[in-house]
Amino acid sequence: MNFQNIPPVETNKQLLDLAFSKARVKGKSKKLKGNWLQIIRQKEALKLDIVKDTVVPRLDKVLKSFPATIDLSSFYTKLMDLTLDHFQYKKSLGAVNWAIGKIRVLHKSYVSKIIKCKERQDIKNLSKQFYGRLSSLLKQISVNLTYLETSRRIMKDYPDIKELFTVCVYGFPNVGKTTLLNKLTGTKAQVAAYAFTTKSVNAGYFKVDDKKVQVLDVPGTLARKEKMNVIELQAELVVKELADVIVYVFDLSEQGGFSIKQQEKLLQNLGQKKKVLVYLSKLDLVGPEVLASFKEKYYSIDDIKEKIISFVEIDPEPVVD
Repeated sequence: MNFQNIPPVETNKQLLDLAFSKARVKGKSKKLKGNWLQIIRQKEALKLDIVKDTVVPRLDKVLKSFPATIDLSSFYTKLMDLTLDHFQYKKSLGAVNWAIGKIRVLHKSYVSKIIKCKERQDIKNLSKQFYGRLSSLLKQISVNLTYLETSRRIMKDYPDIKELFTVCVYGFPNVGKTTLLNKLTGTKAQVAAYAFTTKSVNAGYFKVDDKKVQVLDVPGTLARKEKMNVIELQAELVVKELADVIVYVFDLSEQGGFSIKQQEKLLQNLGQKKKVLVYLSKLDLVGPEVLASFKEKYYSIDDIKEKIISFVEIDPEPVVD
């Protein structure tokens, strides 16, 4: 799902201001026929129609724009658990749905009363009552609308993950992961010389015959299980849930601020459940003696791509290479 397409959520005040503004303008422009009582009835009922037809579709759009958790993959539901209050999210959508039903019932009731009313002041009073009760309903869900807007701003940074053979580029911050993604896929993701440049998951793709391979550059981790921030937890989730192959980026130059021992430990912690390929970045900054002392098997970009292609074509049992 493309979460970037979820539109902003209006506040209760914005909804009311827009609805009342439309009612005033259209109520004046509409030419009505009949005697004075019929015209007043029609005019006030029309205003109520306009207000309802402004507010309800906008609330309904909120419901339809946000995904129901039951329709999401395991990855996205777990990502929501990491980044949102899942209970509050579902509660907020339920509150919006409740308000839609209440507004429709309220509108039908007051239009019916107005059509039967025989006194000018009584008609005006009924209109005011409707507006007041509508305002109260929207005020009751104002906290829910605010939370959904907060959720939207968080969810717009969710990656648009596709169900494809997936390669995760993994490692410490500022070791060259995004540069590798760009070289593998031809994308132009942001690269900068400071840690945690990647704040969310960058995605790129390349083809193996008629098959598309998804390459995900995940945010850097600091390998501190007990103190991981949300960015790091997302990285761990992507690797655990989505990776068919992990390309571990190793910076022997230590220019990124992490020692060879720290990087070796993180590599060892990946375990035996995934295919792991090691790529050495920043080799132009590494002396021959450092490279000669490196005991892990590693691959060039071309070799990594060939290995990925072989995995896509033959799909062997998971092993650590």
